[in-house]
Amino acid sequence: MPDIASLGLLFGFLVLVGGVAGIISGLLGVGGGIVLVPAFFYMFSALGYQSAGLMQVCVATSLATIIVTSARSVMAHHKKGAVDWVMLKQWALPIAIGSVAGVVVVSHLHTHTLQIIFGTMLLLIAAYMIVGKASWRISDNPPSALFRAWFAPLMGFMSVLLGIGGGSIGTPMQTLHNIPIHRAVATSSGFGVLIAIPSTVGFLLTHVENAPPYTLGAVNIPAFLVVIAVSVITAPWGAALAHRLPARQLKIAFAVFLMLIALNMLRKALF
Repeated sequence: MPDIASLGLLFGFLVLVGGVAGIISGLLGVGGGIVLVPAFFYMFSALGYQSAGLMQVCVATSLATIIVTSARSVMAHHKKGAVDWVMLKQWALPIAIGSVAGVVVVSHLHTHTLQIIFGTMLLLIAAYMIVGKASWRISDNPPSALFRAWFAPLMGFMSVLLGIGGGSIGTPMQTLHNIPIHRAVATSSGFGVLIAIPSTVGFLLTHVENAPPYTLGAVNIPAFLVVIAVSVITAPWGAALAHRLPARQLKIAFAVFLMLIALNMLRKALF
């Protein structure tokens, strides 16, 4: 059981992490998970909670928060008629299958291995944010049933490995299929729910040795509760800023920030 000072420090870190994740999510529409996983990792490591399963806790806790934030987001988009519910229904089962497979794999991976996977994928996502163009297309038509059959499970699987919702993968996938960006973002928020619910249930049944205090399965309950409470408040602030600040420059700056996080995580894992 940690002392009062450690609990106070942990709470302060979580408030900061939740606030930043909420703002980034609202500002850039990339989802808080891409920020939460490295933030949780550095926070718990700095507080002395280091174990072979620490990244499992970070990934699982991030996905648990995505249940709430994505559900809130998809309902807000639904009010504007932007969500493609037909697509979500068609993609639900294969995404869930991929998500469950992701839980099984993550539960057997060492923290160093997950750091390498996360750092590498984060570099690729950041690179796409920098060089990707709205005009890029792989098809002028919506994703086919054949494409869905392999890509939906892969998206669920990779999202669980990274502890993120569907935005960072699902949004560019849709825009590359000529789906308007606003509809793509709205539907991707629904992907987040489809990914997070089955994976969180799986992680609640996973045991992690030497996990941070108050961790149920692989989900750290204090981190989940504080981040949800704070990010719900700060996400609208980010959304408001998005209408006032230059989106392209912000996206590039954030992508560079992600690259630095990814490189540092790879450094810690490899050296």
